[in-house]
Amino acid sequence: MDRFLDLFLNYLLVEKGAAANTVEAYSRDLTRYLGYLGERTPSQIRPTDVAGYLAHLKGEGIAPRSRARALSALRMLHRFLVVEGYCETNPTSIIEAPKGVQKLPRVLSCRDVEALLAAPLGTGAIELRDAAMLELLYATGLRVSELVGLAVAEVNVSAGYLMTIGKGDKERLVPMGESSCKAVSRYLALARGELLKGGTSSRLFLSRLGKGMTRQAFWNIVKKRALQAGVRSNISPHTLRHSFATHLLDNGADLRSVQIMLGHADLSSTQIYTHVTRERLKQLHVQFHPRG
Repeated sequence: MDRFLDLFLNYLLVEKGAAANTVEAYSRDLTRYLGYLGERTPSQIRPTDVAGYLAHLKGEGIAPRSRARALSALRMLHRFLVVEGYCETNPTSIIEAPKGVQKLPRVLSCRDVEALLAAPLGTGAIELRDAAMLELLYATGLRVSELVGLAVAEVNVSAGYLMTIGKGDKERLVPMGESSCKAVSRYLALARGELLKGGTSSRLFLSRLGKGMTRQAFWNIVKKRALQAGVRSNISPHTLRHSFATHLLDNGADLRSVQIMLGHADLSSTQIYTHVTRERLKQLHVQFHPRG
């Protein structure tokens, strides 16, 4: 089966245009699957083998969401094998996805967001950079990889838009908002040149060494600024993305617009934020209603 796996991964990369990270994730899941199956040809694999593999994952303590992701990879592989004529039947066609409790994303209150955004005080280069990154992340809902990967040429503060390349190498335009435009403008005018230290870089956000910011470095910035702001929630850069989406919906934005700004390929990925909003309403009702 290793030969067929190589053909499938090449199909994802070349014909489907899948991102390298996506192909790597499929490779991990499917290598594990083929290791479980042992020496078999595509036509020898039965639905009971697939069900047995999923049961094996469950026995190893793999979460339902991860098992569902693994099944998605299996389905794509076997669909490819049928379409390409390597076998006649798809053993995953009758297998149901594992059911699990949907974990709602952690969201900051508006008060905590304001405290976090105000944490970088002063006019030093580091403070201006951190303020610009936090403002921009909350204003746009970018993924952290999209934020740190931004190039100067991809941000137009005068127009109030940025262009980013998300999952699947798909481009999208995202509005920035007035506050983040001001913060990024201050950073560009007063801080970025100092961080460059006479060097050159196309990246918008730079480290102390004048290099492009990494995801890990920005994660530490968020932790540091949250501590300064007195935000006790265990937050990450993704928490601001979740907060961006939830606060938009709380204030009347439509789901389709939020989907576009987040860069979700499927509306179902965005719908989790409606669950967050409903859960928050229930909590508020219990907290403040006299007969809650």
